[in-house]
Amino acid sequence: MSLQTAQMLLQITSVLYFISMAGYISYLFNQKKIYQKTALGFISTAIAVHFISMMIYAISTGHVPIQNLSQSLSVAAFFLGCMFLFFQYKFDLRILGVFASILLFAIMLAVLMIPDAPVEKNAILKGFWFYAHIILVFAGEAALALACGTGILYLLQEKGIKTKSPGFFYKRLPSLDLLDNVGYTSITIGFALLSIGLVTGFIYAKTVWGRFWSWDPKEIFSVGSWLVYAALLHLRLYSGWRGRKSAIMTIIGFLIIIFAFLGVNMLLGGHHQAFTK
Repeated sequence: MSLQTAQMLLQITSVLYFISMAGYISYLFNQKKIYQKTALGFISTAIAVHFISMMIYAISTGHVPIQNLSQSLSVAAFFLGCMFLFFQYKFDLRILGVFASILLFAIMLAVLMIPDAPVEKNAILKGFWFYAHIILVFAGEAALALACGTGILYLLQEKGIKTKSPGFFYKRLPSLDLLDNVGYTSITIGFALLSIGLVTGFIYAKTVWGRFWSWDPKEIFSVGSWLVYAALLHLRLYSGWRGRKSAIMTIIGFLIIIFAFLGVNMLLGGHHQAFTK
């Protein structure tokens, strides 16, 4: 087992995600279940190969593949794929695979295009609290990414219903109630995971830097994105914010997460900057 093997498996993973994306797009246009089942099979295989690739890398180098931008994106794609399979099993919302597969392939394309520069082992990037923080935050953000996708589908379906000519998406998307319920479940799961992930991050910061909070730019924007979803859940439960308002706020929240993941580290620096070099 070697780094070359891990890289080759990542390339195979990207091809499998591409085939899955092609299958889901075919399903979008033709609505034949065989396309969806085939695409789901490819995306499941891709996730398995992706996991093997990460394990080989970890065994070969002695640390988890989360040391630079290429590796961080790869881990984000893996958790997105896993979370999609969970929601597919729970809700059987087949059309969500279109959004998930496109996003997965786009992320993996970036992974292959960005140089995976050699990195030195960092003694602080290990331990229970570090791994817990990484797993929970990436899993939470994956769930919120799917909430964003569901929000986009909701807006498309709502537009089709309100117009006299429903158009392309109307017959291809499920009911607004189902989309709203799936979106709400995605938000609650993502918010819960993100909340625990932030707490473990604060504990990890205390063990490494001696303080829970250091006004790091990533910390500020991460908490900011958490507050957006906290406000959304509060407004939904106590002010009846459902449907369109919830979908729009979900999309905005995920855009903030993307900026916190990429933009903050690249533009403002901080403790997390090493993960996006």
